[in-house]
Amino acid sequence: MKHESRQDHSSASNLTVAALGVVYGDIGTSPLYAFKQSVEAIGGPSEGNILAVLSLILWSLIMVVTVKYVFVILKANNNGEGGSIALTSIALGLVRSNRERWIFLAMGLLGVAMFYGDSIITPAISVLSAIEGLKIIAPSLDAYVIPVTLVLIAAFFAIQRFGTNAIGRLFGPIMIVWFLTLAALGLGAIVHNPLVLQSINPLYGLGFLAMHPGVGFVTLGAVVLAVTGGEALYADMGHFGIIPIRRTWLWIVLPSLMLNYLGQGSLLLSDPTALENPFYLLAPSWLLAPMVILSTLATIIASQAVISGAFSITNQAVQLGYIPRIKVVHTSAEAMGQVYVNYVNVFLFVCVELLVLSFRSSDALANAYGIAVTGTMALNTAQAYFVMVRKEKWKPIYAVPVFATLLVIDLGFFSANALKFVDGGWFPIAVASFLFFIMIAWNTGRGRLLAARSVRKQPLQEFLDSIQVEGPIRVPGTAIFMVPDVVNVPHSLLYSLRHYRTLHERVILLHVKTEMVPWVKTEDMIEVTHLDNNFHAVVLHYGFFEMPRILRALAYLRVNEFVFKLHDVSFFMGTEHLINKAQTRWDRLADGIFIFLHNNMYRARDYFQLPPEHVVEVGGQIEI
Repeated sequence: MKHESRQDHSSASNLTVAALGVVYGDIGTSPLYAFKQSVEAIGGPSEGNILAVLSLILWSLIMVVTVKYVFVILKANNNGEGGSIALTSIALGLVRSNRERWIFLAMGLLGVAMFYGDSIITPAISVLSAIEGLKIIAPSLDAYVIPVTLVLIAAFFAIQRFGTNAIGRLFGPIMIVWFLTLAALGLGAIVHNPLVLQSINPLYGLGFLAMHPGVGFVTLGAVVLAVTGGEALYADMGHFGIIPIRRTWLWIVLPSLMLNYLGQGSLLLSDPTALENPFYLLAPSWLLAPMVILSTLATIIASQAVISGAFSITNQAVQLGYIPRIKVVHTSAEAMGQVYVNYVNVFLFVCVELLVLSFRSSDALANAYGIAVTGTMALNTAQAYFVMVRKEKWKPIYAVPVFATLLVIDLGFFSANALKFVDGGWFPIAVASFLFFIMIAWNTGRGRLLAARSVRKQPLQEFLDSIQVEGPIRVPGTAIFMVPDVVNVPHSLLYSLRHYRTLHERVILLHVKTEMVPWVKTEDMIEVTHLDNNFHAVVLHYGFFEMPRILRALAYLRVNEFVFKLHDVSFFMGTEHLINKAQTRWDRLADGIFIFLHNNMYRARDYFQLPPEHVVEVGGQIEI
């Protein structure tokens, strides 16, 4: 028992260290720019302004991150998994009408689209703000900030295809050093000017908002930079669990962030000219170069967290059919969640480089930052309320005031950031709107295609009864038809029978079903139903975090259900030539996009990793 206790303690410690590296990279690097931007937004470093900004930042960390995410929304999880896709999956399982289904599907897709916008801005502003420390070391190095940033970003994206296993081992220890450094620098400044501790009183921030609503509202658009990355607590909970995430936040991250922000405020109270870069000027001159290096490492880790999140959320969306199939590469044999998506990597790389070249400073990029994050936070709050009331059975009398308060805070931050739309906030909105439109077009077109297929469908039992009376010629071997369901005859089978006038002696209808849960137990993964005329229906159940393994499932079937050899197996895949017959201009545009995506998506044969020499593709035309 003592050995198990030590082992459990060691495992918990490892998870805590790992959580530091993956979960808190983004919010942990916010002190590089959040306080400076907030003081500039409020009108400059006067004593009242500094204390008001600090009060708003500290209480934003407490209310938005600690109360909302750590203690409330973490409860709304899908078998231990969190994030926009997981939350949407839970909500869709609780809806009671088609209208509710479309509302929550749209909210989920919009949340995903906004997450991509955040995944573009975070690497740009984080790395750029770290490299800007070169100007503090020597103003003559200013000309090298953009080139060094571009090179670092290019190298960073280039190594993504190798996976995060090796670099991941370094994340936790580096972030421990980072947070300890934040705390130490902040504490050193607070000792010299403890007046700053008065800002812990929330009345400083609330009073300023009440007395100066206009300026205060603008200031909220910068204060929100201090909580960006807080949503990662929820998105990454499946990797580490609720306890390590809560423990790490409460005992390490939150105290370190609060001390550093208070330290920056203390520095400005003593020396208002330090507003040039209060984060780096907290450090003594001999520590500047090491701080630039440490900050660069920390921002790379922060960027890795959101990029890995983009890969993961893409994989989940593909599994659930929310976006077209694209190639997803698993980079770890031990961790199913570690994936690489080349299309996403290239898309993010191009956008990040263009952002750096266009905005050229972290101050300018701060105007583009915040809208996507606060939009995602507000959507999470609305969906979490629905889940907590219907699934967790929270009484509305308690749930309404709690979530209404949280939603008011989220919408306040979102509205304040909307003021920066013209100055750069348009960028994440443009990215999110484009991706949201594409995903809506895909899901709408997919629905039309399924409806068109259903018109021509033939019930499987009816077909089996007919071939029992007039049976076609049966040839040796096993035919496996990949099907969307196991109650109707696949069109690929009908096309094949019409042209070849034969059937294999054994026919397996194989349906891969992605469940609204992240993982499926091994014993629940394969469901076999034996039908008449040597037909068999096989349903493979996978979670949205899992990758279908068809050949592994066949190995199970060979041992437990059938006797066949792989070289005697033929996989039949349906291929369709889609014809756009929509009447309205919107439907023609949406269906045109869907048809383009459908024709160019990752082929099912490759997606399911089937041997090409055993695949037969048959099909015809279908109008949508």
